[in-house]
Amino acid sequence: MGRSTARTSRTTASTDNRPLLSAQELAEFLQVPISTVYVWNHRRQGPPVHKVGRHLRYRWAEVEAWLEDQAVDRAA
Repeated sequence: MGRSTARTSRTTASTDNRPLLSAQELAEFLQVPISTVYVWNHRRQGPPVHKVGRHLRYRWAEVEAWLEDQAVDRAA
């Protein structure tokens, strides 16, 4: 992750007052098994994750940005 991306994430996150997502909530939102979320974390894939104590948490803005990056270009 480059510096400009990190700054953008912090700026976006500071204006986003939505509660952080747990790994379970992320799995439910994306409609994937919870094990997929843990595999993504282990492989450093998926949306950016933040550790709060021993818990994994996700910022909505980062999840939404990651999801946009996953769009498939069907014209190619």
